[in-house]
Amino acid sequence: MVSAKRSRSKSIQPSLLLAAANRVIVRQGVDALTLDAVAVEAGVSKGGLLHHFPNKEALIAGMVQQALDKFVEALHQELAKDPAPNTPGHWVRAYIRASALDDQENYELHFNLLAANFTNPELLKPMRDFWQECHTQIISSGLDAEVATVIRLAMDGLWLTHLHNFAPLQDPLRSQVIETALKLAQP
Repeated sequence: MVSAKRSRSKSIQPSLLLAAANRVIVRQGVDALTLDAVAVEAGVSKGGLLHHFPNKEALIAGMVQQALDKFVEALHQELAKDPAPNTPGHWVRAYIRASALDDQENYELHFNLLAANFTNPELLKPMRDFWQECHTQIISSGLDAEVATVIRLAMDGLWLTHLHNFAPLQDPLRSQVIETALKLAQP
């Protein structure tokens, strides 16, 4: 009996547990994020959840890391797809395109930032460190540092307005803003 429970706990995918935690936050808010609620949402026992995430902070840290990993993957894909990889602004253009992905899952994953900030702001340290690296890459991209920074802040704002539904831009204006940012990022 014990070995069956262990094998079931080990077969639970952490990514599915993180997705369940995100759904709890999106539907019910950060205050509703409990280990019990996540276990119910994921359809697993609380013990199965605790096998991968021994406490709420570990769960939220996993959510933050998952969101960061997803953005880093998108950024690397955009870096690889850039038609002018060895020109000034290459990194900025990739950041624009990765930030502009209109993927609802991408936005929903970032609700975990709210959970982290309310639970323990130190859980956001990997994000802070990554965005500091991004800023360093952006200002050293070969473009004027002020222009590159304005582009970064515009893209961060575009993302945040969509995330929080603060008068998010709709197409065609949204696409035009992204195109303008890409033009500004040309050498």
